[in-house]
Amino acid sequence: MSELFDDSETKSSEPIVVTKSAPREAVKNEEKPKTERQPPYNVILFNDEEHSFEYVIELLIKLFKYAKPKAEELTLRIHLTGRAIVMTTHRELAELKREQVLSYGPDPYMSISKGPLACAIEAAI
Repeated sequence: MSELFDDSETKSSEPIVVTKSAPREAVKNEEKPKTERQPPYNVILFNDEEHSFEYVIELLIKLFKYAKPKAEELTLRIHLTGRAIVMTTHRELAELKREQVLSYGPDPYMSISKGPLACAIEAAI
């Protein structure tokens, strides 16, 4: 009868090793690194008498990828109020867009245009 219960064939020749892991410590919210968002900046275009509606609309479509109706709306706002925020983004992109506007050059539709459209960036509050 002992032959029926002989489990020597099923036993492994390697010893069984049992290890216990150290208890995990709860990570406190204060210890997690926090990613800080960059503060937003506004890109602002200003009205003047040296640039035509066509020029401003074209600039907004090409540089800011606005659809024509939105570009026309912003151009009218610039004309009526003297300025308009045309984009709010992080500082690096705002600086790039300002440089693109200033590099766009004078208005070819207006002979009195001597330079680019006035553009500035400011921290969005």
